[in-house]
Amino acid sequence: HAHLHLLDLADRSVRQLTEGESSIHGHAWNPDGSELAFTSARHATAGLDDGTQVFTVSAGGGSATARTDVGVWGLPSYDPQGRLHAAHGGRVGEYPTVMELVRIDDDGHTPLAPDLDRSVEFYSAHMAPSVAQWLDDGSAIVPVEDEGTVRVVSIAPDGRRTEIVGGKRVVTGVAPRPDGSAFAFVSSRAGRPGELFWTEDGEERMLTDFNGEFARTAGLVEPTSFTIDHEGVSVEGWVYLPPGDGKVPVLLNIHGGPASQYGWGFFDEFQVYVGAGYGVVAINPRGSAGYGKKHVRAIVDTWHEELGPDFRDLLAAVDAAAAIEPRLDLERLGVMGGSYGGLSTIRVLALDPRYKSAVAERGLYSFPSFVGTSDIGPWFADLYLADTDFAKLWQASPLAKVGDVTTPTLVLHSEGDHRTPIEQGEQLFVALLKQGVTTEFVRFPATESHELSRSGSPKHRRERFEIILEWHDRFLGA
Repeated sequence: HAHLHLLDLADRSVRQLTEGESSIHGHAWNPDGSELAFTSARHATAGLDDGTQVFTVSAGGGSATARTDVGVWGLPSYDPQGRLHAAHGGRVGEYPTVMELVRIDDDGHTPLAPDLDRSVEFYSAHMAPSVAQWLDDGSAIVPVEDEGTVRVVSIAPDGRRTEIVGGKRVVTGVAPRPDGSAFAFVSSRAGRPGELFWTEDGEERMLTDFNGEFARTAGLVEPTSFTIDHEGVSVEGWVYLPPGDGKVPVLLNIHGGPASQYGWGFFDEFQVYVGAGYGVVAINPRGSAGYGKKHVRAIVDTWHEELGPDFRDLLAAVDAAAAIEPRLDLERLGVMGGSYGGLSTIRVLALDPRYKSAVAERGLYSFPSFVGTSDIGPWFADLYLADTDFAKLWQASPLAKVGDVTTPTLVLHSEGDHRTPIEQGEQLFVALLKQGVTTEFVRFPATESHELSRSGSPKHRRERFEIILEWHDRFLGA
């Protein structure tokens, strides 16, 4: 369990502030340092659902006071007047949703920007700091996940919003002057890794050039965007192409989550695949974050269906991309993804036999076993499948579709993965073998987790790239 401790540098003493046997998540001090707010799951069904609460405790330690009902809570913060705020996503079981900034008082909570319909807490990019920052006038400075970007907005006490940093990029850090007259921020573009910027009086300056030489010499490319307009929705996507005029094999990449997003920020994986001679296609299908509550919840209670809305979007992706980039060779198609992307890779293969190569990584392939082995298993299926009788769990499982897969498929998994435990990859590998599908299984050691591709050891991250490219080269011939 994780507890919060206060270190007194004067007498080198350590005092535990919080009690109880549950983990502490985000925390923040009030302006005068007399009170600490934090989120934690301490209710009777903690661990069996996605609920948390916001608590406060005196700087002197002792019993914590619950300031909210059980729900989806995160990122507590205090404004200059000492009023408590947090990110809120509704009641237990209402995720996936939009996380909005709310003010918490004795009578409940009040949204600061109820019409924003975009999340201020998200997982598609790491923001530092992730909590709302407060100006002297009581305005909140928050990141917003929005249509493939992460921008920064100011929310005034009366709810008015002002964009601080926008454009086709992803902001990963922001620090304002207390009076709001200037801001430092870190951001990246698709073809340019992050740098530090300064904006003041309407003018923006780049303060660093740490990645300039790399960007100029590594052959980084900018993508072309496209949309899939069908079924009354518009789905955003991107195509990355290597230099030249000839046809190139295609890798459809499917992100995890599913409530996350691809977008306009720098992503090393796409650049590696383009550098190896592949065209990369990526979309934000229904179920992705960044497009509002209706979009992110469009796939809830559909995975047990034969062809849910996210899979219909994914099936349309390479054809829509090829319509704007004829260099994409639809005779040499590969597909890959991790986590939800691994789940979707197998579902796509079962529905579209055109793919010649696939990589399924750290995926959820069997809901019945996932429920009892994953760290989020007891409640994740409830969020996306509404009711979870065994028949429905199996219908939603990619393993139930393996009989329709013929594409050579590489299975990648890490032995230290607690989100999608390695038994998921083992089951998929054996099922593919029994179907006579060409397959291999690569197991990374227990030192690697679900985060291998993002925060794994440099050695294993490089080996992962080499293994993936060797597999696709074998069947697509880049």
